[in-house]
Amino acid sequence: MRTPDPGLRAPVDVTDGLVTLGPEAVRLRAALDRVFTGWAAAAGAAEVLYPPLIPVADLARFDYFTNFPHLVLAATAVNTDAIADLPTHPAEPATTLGGHQLARAGLVLPSAACYNAYLSLAGSRLGEPVRFTTIAQCFRRETHYEGLRRLHGFTMREIIAVGDAETVKDHLTTHKDLVLGFAAHLGLDLTTEVATDPFFDANGSRAVMQRLFPTKEEFVADGGLAIASVNYHRNFFGERAEITYAGEEAHTSCVAFGMERWLHVLAGRFHGDWQAAAEAVASFPLPGGTA
Repeated sequence: MRTPDPGLRAPVDVTDGLVTLGPEAVRLRAALDRVFTGWAAAAGAAEVLYPPLIPVADLARFDYFTNFPHLVLAATAVNTDAIADLPTHPAEPATTLGGHQLARAGLVLPSAACYNAYLSLAGSRLGEPVRFTTIAQCFRRETHYEGLRRLHGFTMREIIAVGDAETVKDHLTTHKDLVLGFAAHLGLDLTTEVATDPFFDANGSRAVMQRLFPTKEEFVADGGLAIASVNYHRNFFGERAEITYAGEEAHTSCVAFGMERWLHVLAGRFHGDWQAAAEAVASFPLPGGTA
């Protein structure tokens, strides 16, 4: 079924959580990404692209299947022993592939852009903090899908810092100010809310620390829609991926942007005038004094 998205007009089409962006929406997304990559460049973040799939064993190091089993989407091959049972034309819209038609899954579709980044540094001994940025197509199994607000597959831009605690926390403070300034420029009414992603064992000391010192703040618009977040993981990924900085377990943080959610709130803010939204984004001065 098609899900209407209030305030949006073509060129966006969403069917069962899968989105098609037309030229105007693509131009607006590109303008947004120029802002975010401009911030990344100003922070000295190298741009990297990672594989679109992650091995199950790698995600298991981060307790992913304990903390986020409800989001998991696995990627696997068709069982060639069951070829005779595979769907043929014409197939009903709700046609699926059953367990007997599939091989065992060793790969997972990522639900966030940063997991591969930390895995790429596994075993590293860093002598200085590192920053990098990446963009990825991400996937989440949800209880329901709703226009651009909640998608099966979506795009996430992240700016990531790895190093000592002070550096990675400063990374978040800087970008929090940038996000709020950008929102003010666009006339978006954003609030910040503490989130409670279960990164840590609910019964462990890290969970206690999380309650005392929040690790994630979301930037919320349009009636509770999180369009960006700042995330401090302390030394969790440094410990699990065996990344050290100056002889100690590295700390990590990331700033994340849900690109399609930004499209949604901007299309609403500019009453469906995609060109006006793109012009407003393009007029935002980037670090160094350019727009």
